[in-house]
Amino acid sequence: MTHEGAPAEAIDRLRLARTEGIGPVAWRRLIGRYGSAASAIDALPGLARAGGRSGAPRVPSRGTAEAEVAGVEKLGGRVLFLGEPGYPPLLALLADAPPVLAVLGEASALSKRAVAIVGGRNASANGQRIAEELAGELAEAGLPIVSGMARGVDAAAHKGALETGQTVAAVAGGLDMPYPIQHRGLQARIAERGAVVTEAPLGTAPQARHFPRRNRIIAGLALGVVVIEAALRSGSLITARLALESGRELYAVPGSPLDPRTRGSNDLIRQGAHLVETGADVLEHLPATAAVGEAASLFPPARSPKTGSPAPSAAPEQGEDAEKPGEMSAARAQILELLDSSPTTVDDLVRRCQFSAAAVNAVLLELEVAGRVELLPGDRVIVRSGTWG
Repeated sequence: MTHEGAPAEAIDRLRLARTEGIGPVAWRRLIGRYGSAASAIDALPGLARAGGRSGAPRVPSRGTAEAEVAGVEKLGGRVLFLGEPGYPPLLALLADAPPVLAVLGEASALSKRAVAIVGGRNASANGQRIAEELAGELAEAGLPIVSGMARGVDAAAHKGALETGQTVAAVAGGLDMPYPIQHRGLQARIAERGAVVTEAPLGTAPQARHFPRRNRIIAGLALGVVVIEAALRSGSLITARLALESGRELYAVPGSPLDPRTRGSNDLIRQGAHLVETGADVLEHLPATAAVGEAASLFPPARSPKTGSPAPSAAPEQGEDAEKPGEMSAARAQILELLDSSPTTVDDLVRRCQFSAAAVNAVLLELEVAGRVELLPGDRVIVRSGTWG
């Protein structure tokens, strides 16, 4: 029996999202191919064997998934699923949008027209003051401010927004693991006036590998990203790159060329980011909205998640490809030879081997489930060096 308020399909979607080795791109493709999370879970052992794995990936039990939902609700939060009502539409546009979000506070704040402000943890007093004042101006104009609740610029942006409006904190760990611990009170204030969001399960302590994933949520929730005091090698520049890849506006506050903390943000301006001194500079270039596709396009390859019936122009199911089993085995071997630790596009794989695009995509899904490759946004793939999630 599922937890109250969580239908069986929602629980199965959470189980699939928490399955060993299943990343967000593969999660979306599995649901698109098999029509439901339950059917995708049933298909995992066969896919893993076809990809060269002796055993099936570990799938959490229904009880474990129900306990996760109940735990979030006990904190006063809720769980949002990609493709379901309430999921932030801008974030859903990302090819690697998180399959599951846990939210404390006003979940509707995630779907409002918003601006992200990010920057250095070791920001100067002036940098923090600029972040606070800029966030206050934009929040007063009705734009929630999205940031990552880190020290320095992030915290200043959240505090400035709280003075005049709403703010959203995207965090790298579980909702019950505020980080840094000194920001426990800030997280509580944000949840009261805005929202705190994460894709991590409860009990997850933030680790270095979690922060780039958090950064894509920051970029994905906002129509534009403002960078303040970012060094040349910083997480803020990762967020800036993700924003550009997602078609969002990019802004930067200029700083002294003598301060190494501002070299990254100054370089963004040199490359074409909008120079920002006031909130009006942001509003001048901020689009009214972003194009949001039809919900059905979230799962393009195969079947409708709601009906399970084949969708128009669906990709072939496994076994429907023209290639015979022996040829599929040859395709796996050739594709693995072509891949390495640098991202390769699927189109390039198709061009360099004699197999159809449908066969290549089917093999890549098997290899991801087997833990041998990782599917990335932009139809790219790499050999996996470790497990995802």
